[in-house]
Amino acid sequence: MRMLPLGRDAVLFEAGDLAGVMALHARLAAAVPPGVVDVVPAAETVLVRFDRARLTSDTVRAWVSAAAAGAAPAADALTPAVLPVRYDGTDLDDVASILGTSPEALVARHAATAWTVAFTGFAPGFGYLVGAGWDLNVPRLPSPRAQVPAGAVGLAGAFSGAYPRESPGGWRLIGTTDAVLFDPDGTRPALLAPGTPVRFLPARSRSVSRSPGPAPTSSPTLPPVSPAGHHAPRGIRIVEPGARATLQDGGRPGRAAEGIAVSGAADRDAWALANRLLGNRAGAAAIEVVLGGLRAVAERDLAVVVTGGWAPVVIDGRPGDPFVVHAWPAGTELRLDGMLAGARAYLAVRGGWDAAPVVGSRSTDTLSGLGPAPLRAGDVVAVGEEIATDPPALPLHPWGLPDVGTDAAPLDVPFVPGPRDDWLTGTARRALAGETWTVSAAADRIGVRLEGPSLERSRSDELASEGMVPGAIQVPPSGLPVVFGVDGPVTGGYPVVGVVTAAGLGRLAQARPGDRVRLRPVASSAH
Repeated sequence: MRMLPLGRDAVLFEAGDLAGVMALHARLAAAVPPGVVDVVPAAETVLVRFDRARLTSDTVRAWVSAAAAGAAPAADALTPAVLPVRYDGTDLDDVASILGTSPEALVARHAATAWTVAFTGFAPGFGYLVGAGWDLNVPRLPSPRAQVPAGAVGLAGAFSGAYPRESPGGWRLIGTTDAVLFDPDGTRPALLAPGTPVRFLPARSRSVSRSPGPAPTSSPTLPPVSPAGHHAPRGIRIVEPGARATLQDGGRPGRAAEGIAVSGAADRDAWALANRLLGNRAGAAAIEVVLGGLRAVAERDLAVVVTGGWAPVVIDGRPGDPFVVHAWPAGTELRLDGMLAGARAYLAVRGGWDAAPVVGSRSTDTLSGLGPAPLRAGDVVAVGEEIATDPPALPLHPWGLPDVGTDAAPLDVPFVPGPRDDWLTGTARRALAGETWTVSAAADRIGVRLEGPSLERSRSDELASEGMVPGAIQVPPSGLPVVFGVDGPVTGGYPVVGVVTAAGLGRLAQARPGDRVRLRPVASSAH
């Protein structure tokens, strides 16, 4: 079994085929050692992400090899997830025609099949189901729908699945379920986790209904704070949020197998520094402000600091520097004007910001919609009690402007060569590390597309879906690399030719469209 490093804290294990993946994942999930963060099955590989402070890649390899060679775990009596379904999908007749059968026969076979969740991806709680004896292959739609309703049951390739929330999608829809597929407040948020047996229970026996039925409308997104006029612990009132402002903390590590991204602060070092300057606990939430423009009024006396992008702080009309703790008196307005450098600032107060955790975090996931909604004018953000120590005594200005990538001095972004760099020609691999790239307008928490020469592939086929990590450099058919951000999908189907290091990912979080970037290869074992 081949092991392929995926950055410095993750490895891909090639299991051959989907049956091999499911067998290996079952063995690994039965006995996960301390220090393993994620075990993520995909179409042909299993991703293992680990804590480098506790494990080495050699230790992980030994654990996986021993599990693969060992006996299969005893079959546990997992209770099947039963999904009541109305077979009313808009594509039901078309799918039956493609397969050369009748809608009634297709419904009967789909409902009689014993399904199992092979892996998840695309969205939190979206399970790719394989069926015992299911040998039908259904092509995806030529063009994905802009919106697929929550609860839609579909077929694509050899898989069946159900959409946990409204989202775009290219699966062919054959029915609707009212089952709660993802409950962000549950102890097990995803109903369809890898290995779960699934049964589809027809709402009507031996009948097919084409009438559209109501789709579930529940959403994992929660309001971040109390709207103006509602009672909440005193904190601040948002006057203007700027381009975008979201609550962020350390995110949701360890949930990738459920389709949940890490999320959290895009510039981890800047967020952590803000909490250290205030004497907060390490996981306290801050407000991530993109490109400035935020205005807020304090409803109580606060101690505040701004880190990350260089954004001058104006409190009650008096200017101050970032990276310095300031008093923010009750009733006064704080303003962050345009940033002199960088793209993201972290506005933190002593005690941290408070909001209802969603799947263990106060972070906003901009791709899936998990967590608090982006801040809006009139929102009231409460102050928490995440205080650890007295604020440290630090030099007045120990930090300077963030690096800005220019033609003369491109932003240095280190990366570890990836598991699929052999999908590029030799010329393309040299260009990846030798060219100066430009940050495109398509740059956000989900990913950063780089503009430059198109990287030529050495292969024309497509890659089966594999587990992803923040910092993964994918090369789609356009040949322009995309670096996954903290809100990026947990699986992807384009070759990963490198993984940007944690430090490099923080630098990219501060890059603006038009900034120049140089990708610098480094060893996977470096610290």
